[in-house]
Amino acid sequence: MMRIKLNMASWIALAAIFLALVGFFAYQAFDWTVNRYYVPDGYSLLLRYKGPLIMTWTGKYAAPGCFAQPGEIGVLEDMPGPGRHFYCPIWWERNLIPDVVVKPGELAIVTSKLGADLPSGQFLVDGDIGEAKSKGILRRTFGPGRYRINAYGYKYDMVKTVQEDVGEGQIKQSGWVQIQPGYVGVATYLTDNPKATPQRSAGIQKDTLPPGLYAVNPREMQIDIISIGYNAEEISTEKKKDARGTILFDESGEEQPVADTGISFPSSDGFKIHMDFSAVWGILPSQAPEIIGRFGNLEAVRQKVIIPQCESICRNNGSKLGAVGLLIGKSRQEFQENVDKDFSKVLEEKNISLLYGLIRHIFIPKEVREPIQKGYVADELALTRAQETTTAKMEASLREAEQTVLLEAAKITEGTKKLIAETKATGQKESETIAAETEKKVATIDRQCAEIDAKKTVALGEAENNSKRMQQEAHAQLFELAVKAFGDPTAYTQWQFAQGLPENIDLKMIYSGPGTLWTDLKGLTPMLNVNPEKPGR
Repeated sequence: MMRIKLNMASWIALAAIFLALVGFFAYQAFDWTVNRYYVPDGYSLLLRYKGPLIMTWTGKYAAPGCFAQPGEIGVLEDMPGPGRHFYCPIWWERNLIPDVVVKPGELAIVTSKLGADLPSGQFLVDGDIGEAKSKGILRRTFGPGRYRINAYGYKYDMVKTVQEDVGEGQIKQSGWVQIQPGYVGVATYLTDNPKATPQRSAGIQKDTLPPGLYAVNPREMQIDIISIGYNAEEISTEKKKDARGTILFDESGEEQPVADTGISFPSSDGFKIHMDFSAVWGILPSQAPEIIGRFGNLEAVRQKVIIPQCESICRNNGSKLGAVGLLIGKSRQEFQENVDKDFSKVLEEKNISLLYGLIRHIFIPKEVREPIQKGYVADELALTRAQETTTAKMEASLREAEQTVLLEAAKITEGTKKLIAETKATGQKESETIAAETEKKVATIDRQCAEIDAKKTVALGEAENNSKRMQQEAHAQLFELAVKAFGDPTAYTQWQFAQGLPENIDLKMIYSGPGTLWTDLKGLTPMLNVNPEKPGR
């Protein structure tokens, strides 16, 4: 009975070890076949915890409109990246989500679908992806690159350059906005931004944006692009022409104006006067926000201010003088000065800069001009030459100003190229950094898997060694118990020897005294087949 118990104990031990190994390998096989989920490059794993399999009523659900915290039923905010992950499908719903790739020239506008409701009147949310605490459009925009966005909590829209016509030729831009040299941008905030430096209130901003490339959230602000510098507005009288298109002259060599063209008005003595006028006006960067707020764009300034004021001021001042006064040098000079003074005052009140307001030519009726010309030809010629000199100086100043504008525009162009190159370099650097970090994370995961494989090999080796050791110990205990049963090792040895003898062996007991062995063997010869005469055989 003792022998049976020993055998049973050994078998029980071996069976326990076997079952442990089978269970271990079964768990590993289940973990690496059913639970294992591989996430390729460019994707992330969206996880939703289903809750306990048994006693489902004990499961705790995530708060409405929020991601699930550890242990709660719902969608998790964190998404594992590329690599091997182990999540049992019984408790987890696993979905591959592709990364969001924003191409060059595109801009991603992200909207948070989870979190608390914003206060009334607000629709923009501060913070980055994964940091937003409220529902709404993220104030931050996302330029070219690769982003891991949880599709359950966020949605995104791709925009490029958005142009919105708000009427009367006014175009507001957002998305990727490029301001060329010679222009500035006027920003209009659609809502307050108290966290900006400096703080921003809704409406047109006083400071302008210099030339460059800007990423503008269409829901946060809009940009009006306006040309800066000076523009020339010319109002000219049409001349009479013949059938071939040649300009007609009267007997004194003066061009003949077409009625009611250019700037026309009656003089104080009743003569119809025509004149040509040029205005050199412009907008400085500091004046651009007010221009956008009051008029909308430069074309509106031209149509609503420059042209009407040119005609109005010239008519008002010219109607105070007679035809002779408009022709004689001194009074004509005063007319020029008064027009320039009044024009400057009107534009200054509207925050518009005026460089020059020039009366280029006045068409005096022939019946007035001929008598006066005969008496004042010499003086008029002198004044004309002086005026031409002044005009030449003014034109030289204008050309100098134009060259200055071209020089500044060239400087701004080079500065813009430098900013674009720096922006591209920064984007390339960030892309390479993200790629390096991804490779580092993949290497870390591979190392962890190798460590798990090593631990598995060590565990199997230890189990095999323990099995062999227990078998040897069982055999040793068996021999020890057998020796104790016979009471003496010699007796146990003889018993083993006897157990090994053939069952048909025939043993004979003979007595042999001293010197009688060979004589006694004669009786045994038939049995032993031994010749006593030849003992050597």
